[in-house]
Amino acid sequence: MGRIVYEAIFVSYKYCKVVVRVRHFRYRALITLDPVHSRPGTLHPPARHYANHTRALVVKARPLRADGGPTRYFPAEIWQDDEEPLDPGNSIPVTVRVIDDRADDYLAAGQQFILWSGGPVGHGIVYRKVFTDHGPS
Repeated sequence: MGRIVYEAIFVSYKYCKVVVRVRHFRYRALITLDPVHSRPGTLHPPARHYANHTRALVVKARPLRADGGPTRYFPAEIWQDDEEPLDPGNSIPVTVRVIDDRADDYLAAGQQFILWSGGPVGHGIVYRKVFTDHGPS
């Protein structure tokens, strides 16, 4: 009978350097956070407010073109110019920073989006793109 030989290949990544460049986009948007309600069955309830420069929210957006693919979730950093926390109930002008190569396929002036944190917690509309990693827009 033949014998089975197992061969293992071990690769050391100590000397390998992988550089991944992902594009940064900044948009000005008007957002409204929904009033806080408990949501039974969710992993965590929505926050009463979010600190300025929060990374706790995700932008959920539809593609700009009808054939552009499915709805997409973008991790984001969101902040106000006055450094105040983001509170529910008010329409707040903010800057939204998204790090994703395809953000321009989903976000542009006039595009509506949903703010997500384990469920919908608000909504917004982009009114201007202000920056990409290549410089001001």
